[in-house]
Order: sequence, then C-alpha cells, then structure tokens
Amino acid sequence: MQGQDVDSASPRRACKRLLLASLALSALSACAGGGGHVSHAPQAGRSVGVLLPLTGTNARLGQEMLTATRMAMNTPTSPPLDVRDTAAPGSNAALAAQGAIAAGDGLILGPLTTDDTAKAATVTVPAKIPVMAFTSDMSVAQPGVWTLGIAPEQQVRRMVLAARQQGRQHFAAFLPDNRLGHALGQALQQVCEENGLQSPQIMFHDTTQDGITASLKTLSAYDSRAAAVPQPDPVQQAAASVATQPAAEGVDPTNPDGVPQQATTQTDVPTVPAAPPAAPMAFPAPPFDALLLGDTGLQLGQVINALAQAHVDRAHVQIMGPGLWGAFASKLSALQGAWYAAPDPATRQAFIQQFMARYHHMPTPLADLSYDAAALVKALDQTRPTGSANGYSVQALTRPEGFGGVDGAFGFLENGKTRRDLAVFQILPTGGSQIVIPPAGKLRRGAN
Repeated sequence: MQGQDVDSASPRRACKRLLLASLALSALSACAGGGGHVSHAPQAGRSVGVLLPLTGTNARLGQEMLTATRMAMNTPTSPPLDVRDTAAPGSNAALAAQGAIAAGDGLILGPLTTDDTAKAATVTVPAKIPVMAFTSDMSVAQPGVWTLGIAPEQQVRRMVLAARQQGRQHFAAFLPDNRLGHALGQALQQVCEENGLQSPQIMFHDTTQDGITASLKTLSAYDSRAAAVPQPDPVQQAAASVATQPAAEGVDPTNPDGVPQQATTQTDVPTVPAAPPAAPMAFPAPPFDALLLGDTGLQLGQVINALAQAHVDRAHVQIMGPGLWGAFASKLSALQGAWYAAPDPATRQAFIQQFMARYHHMPTPLADLSYDAAALVKALDQTRPTGSANGYSVQALTRPEGFGGVDGAFGFLENGKTRRDLAVFQILPTGGSQIVIPPAGKLRRGAN
C-alpha cells in the first residue's frame, strides 16, 4: 500500500478531496454516457461490457438482470462494468457492442435475445472479444460467442444418454412445427448421430386434434400394429359374455321357496365351469422405444389424447419432453413416467434467499444467467496477471472443469457450445415431478 497522503491527516481536507473526486467522476460519467452507455469509464482490457435492454418492452427484465450482475460484482476489487442499453433510441446490439469494444472492454455479457446476439457477433468476432449471451438458441453460438441459456440441445442430450443407459436404442420425435420443435428435432438427430444410434424418426405435426392423431398413428405404425393384434375366438368370446352376465333378479324357478340346496354327490351331473373372460389383446409396441415431444399448453393435451388412441404408452416407450414442462408438471398426471431435463432446483435456493433478502421479490430465472456470467468473470479476474490488458482468454473461459453456477455446473467449449450438468425429472402419477437421475456433479469434456 502507498504511504498516506498529507491531506488525509486533516478530516476537513479529506472531505474536500472526496467531494472533488466525486464531482470529477460525475463529470467523467456524463461525458461517457451517450449512446445508451449508463456506467462509468472502464479500464482497458479488464472492464466488462454489459449489453441489456434497459428501456423499451424488455426494460424490466433487463434491469433485473443488471441488478443480478451487480449483485455478483459485490466487492471493490471486482472488474468495472461498462453498461450499455441495447434498446436505447438510436442504438442496437451491434452499436452497443461497437461502443464496448471502443471503450476497451475485454469481454461482453449479453445481449439478451437471439437476434441481438447475432448482430453483436458481427462486431465482436472480428475483434476477438468474447461474448457470453443470455439466449438459449445455440444456432448463434460460434467460437468466441457462448449462449448461457439452458438450450434444447443440452436437455435432449441428457435424456438420450440416460435412456441409452437403460437399454433404449430406437428414438423418435413428435414435435410442433415451430422454432422450439425444430430445435429439439435437430438436437435429437445430432445426439443420436454422435452416439452411434440409429437415425431417429422425426415428425412435425399441425395444430388440429384430427391432424395430430393421424400423424402420430403414422409415426407409430398404428395400422400395421393393429393388424397384428390377434382376434379373439368368437365361441370363447360368446361364452365369456354369457358367463359374465349378472344373475336375473326374482324367483329361482328350480327353488321357489328359497330353501338352501344340499351339496351334490359325485353321481350328480357335473357342473361345467364358466369360460373365463377373454383377456384384452396386447397391442404390439411401436417401432421406437423412446419418444421426444415438444408441445406445451392445450396442444400438449391434444398430443396426450393421440398417444392413447395410437396405443403409445409407457409400457413400451419412454416419453421425453422439454424442460418447460417443469413449470406446469402438476397438471401432467396423464404423462406419468415421462421425463424432462432441467437444473436441480436445490442448487438455486441460496441465490434466491440472497436476492430476496436484498430486493424483496423472487428473481426471474434469467437473472440466474446474468449472475452466473458476472460471477464467472469476477473469478477469472482474480487470476489474471497484474496489469494485464489483454482481456479474458479463451483458454481460461474453456477450462475443462467448468464453473459452478446458480443452476448447477456449466462450462464452455472452444466451438461456442455450452455444457450443462442437468438432472432428469419424472412426472408422478398424481402430477408434479421428482428427480430420478440427479446431476452427475461434474462436467464431462465434449458433452453439452
């Protein structure tokens, strides 16, 4: 530490110095505040750009994510934040990224959306400034641009590997014809290919009940399976029908007085036992033993109806779905036994308690991402060589052991993919869910 200043020996002079320093800092911030820039002047290389929508339709979400970012940067030695509003008048994600680079930021947290991430990347990738975006769309991931959101690919990978460990080999997908459906289908295709599994059957359906049922019957080879169901013997079926008819009410003509009958002897005419009722004929299994769904809401109800009509059930097929099911699992008792992959909520409790103690409301799940990104950078900053102005290295960001986060362990690969350590949840017969396969507790290199 440097020796004490002469002025600091006098309380009056110390106060004067603090006032002058405060005024100087305010003036500096005002000069640097144009173009959506709302923070103080950063230090070259060490400072961190934060790109969020702080005005406009997503302002409330952006402000809460900024709050979580600052909460993670809670020490005087944390890297300075260079905050820029991607929704400010006359600005956008690309311009905000340009401003961050011009200011000397060594790394950028954000933007929020897929489109904004793609725009920012056109500026950051040539400049070799790492970006940790908050979207879950891996289509915009590339070397130097990582997506922190919990992606469909990560969820599908976790479930496929778990199903494979249980001996399932034939995968299929029945998905809505929308952005999420296509992301899930592409992920299933990729994960199966990477693991030497047969190419999955993938079908996208429309939004009508008749169309959904017809498509699922096609995917599950319903007609050929129905033709293979053995037909019951007509004579046995008729005998079973008679035997199971209830006794007619009224007087028994062979015993009008209702006198108890004596037991018959061996010489009496033997009683012919009634034929047992015909057992329901088993419906053959469909040509897959694991089925990925992607619907939510009322359309998921239509898919559940179609599953019953097509005889696709958990006796033969492991149903899997998106992590979005966790938000309304209490209403999914009809899908008992189905899986979805998501973080273990127990890992989030400490963050929730800390956030609520400070801000008196529950944090949005997206606040988890901005908090984790900031905490990661703070940890890396502590290991940077003193005086380094070279930003944050890809080698440090892609360390094999990854990082601990609010939603569990996560890590980055050099190709821009993000790894997540997710749990597998199972829908209960009464609705709700429970973890049946916990997170592995560590990240495997090469796995998302």
